[in-house]
Amino acid sequence: MGEVRVEVFLLVAGVLLLASLVVSRLGGRLGVPGLLLFLGVGMFAGSDGLGIQFSDFRLAQALGTVALCFILFQGGLDTNWRLVRPVVRRGLSLATLGVLLTAGVMAVFAHFALGFSWLGAWLLGAIVSSTDASAVFSVLKERNLGLKGDIDPLLEFESGVNDPMAVFLTVGIIELISHPGSGILDIVPLFLRQMVLGAVLGVVLGRAALWVLNRVQLQFEGLYSVLSLALALTIFSGAAVVGGSGFLAVYIAGAILGNADFLHKRSLISFHDGLAWLMQVGMFLTLGLLVNPRELLPTAGLALACALVLVFVARPVSVYLSLARARMPLNEKTMVAWVGLRGAVPIVLATFPLLAGVPQAQTLFNIVFFIVLTSVLLQGTTLTLVARWLGVRETRPPQAAYPITYTPTGQGKNEMVEVEVGAGSDADGARIVDLHLPPEALVILIHRAGEFLIPKGATELAAGDSVLVLAGEAELREVRGRLGGEA
Repeated sequence: MGEVRVEVFLLVAGVLLLASLVVSRLGGRLGVPGLLLFLGVGMFAGSDGLGIQFSDFRLAQALGTVALCFILFQGGLDTNWRLVRPVVRRGLSLATLGVLLTAGVMAVFAHFALGFSWLGAWLLGAIVSSTDASAVFSVLKERNLGLKGDIDPLLEFESGVNDPMAVFLTVGIIELISHPGSGILDIVPLFLRQMVLGAVLGVVLGRAALWVLNRVQLQFEGLYSVLSLALALTIFSGAAVVGGSGFLAVYIAGAILGNADFLHKRSLISFHDGLAWLMQVGMFLTLGLLVNPRELLPTAGLALACALVLVFVARPVSVYLSLARARMPLNEKTMVAWVGLRGAVPIVLATFPLLAGVPQAQTLFNIVFFIVLTSVLLQGTTLTLVARWLGVRETRPPQAAYPITYTPTGQGKNEMVEVEVGAGSDADGARIVDLHLPPEALVILIHRAGEFLIPKGATELAAGDSVLVLAGEAELREVRGRLGGEA
């Protein structure tokens, strides 16, 4: 009997994953974010649809936490520190002050307009206060938006580091509700401990993970994926066990690894990219199964009002005030405000009051779920339109899918990069041999008009060609100067 149950469970899981991928493919053509469709598939398969019964909030919270661990780790691996460094101060402001301001505006609205108690209003505000890393990462990739200035790195950095603040606020307010004699000052040490320990352990354990990946000799390449997975889990859980923020630690550790060279880096990043997508699909399917659509209807009007205030008031106010001193054009700040996507994090946080026995926690959960649906549907489907309207979208040529890969050994300093031949540069109309490129720089392949050319000394380059070059950092600067006309 047990074997049948396992087989049926695996069959259902496989069918739901396949259905999610098919639906997301169709949704991409219609401009509907895949995350919304994953939720929809889960809801369709749930108790009010096909009849799958799932109401284990504790299991859903555990699955969501594990999923967020790997999603944030992958977000860190994809973080380019060279691009992020200029926006760190702004990102930290959004991730702390911005989260607090969002929660505060929502609390004021929920208290005065909806009649929530002050602690209940703050709890709602805290749960929906942070942007969601999985939603932001996936929707930006899905839309392939080229946003001007520092918008892209700022959004990704903010969504990667603002979850700890939302978790702290949610847990702290639940503590105040559960222990009426407690005061706000009692939870300040908790916040400082989580942030400081999370950041310090993220740096220390990230560097330790880099050392391990470059020093441990494993018999099979596939075992390095297991090693990196184990390291991510250890960093996340280790920081959490000692009282730090595991979310912050695992993101910082991922960023340290992503900006360093280590063995099998390309294959490991590819592995974690696939794992992060699996986590996103599985998490949104699970959360979709958890909700009964009929239970959403009684709170639909209330939840819609909260969603509109969050999107059009709370998020913009928090962004404008957090970035008040930042030298950033108003249209770029407005775009940052509009990409304040809410996703699985608020839904996972909404399970905390349910498990803590907070009064009216089920109603709160239904409101939060409706807010997430509205955010992804309203903001996720209009990103391209709003970016065009605000004048912050720029056209970026698609990256060529080169038929070769390069895996750094972790010992050398060489990189394989793509350099575009600039119009009017020394390389425009010149033969490769006449450019006198550094001997240590190897021209591997040329991409021209959708075709790949094998380079020879007599090959004549033209403006718009994409040249794949393998070289060290110093040589690459010279190559870029010759080919692209850069200083």
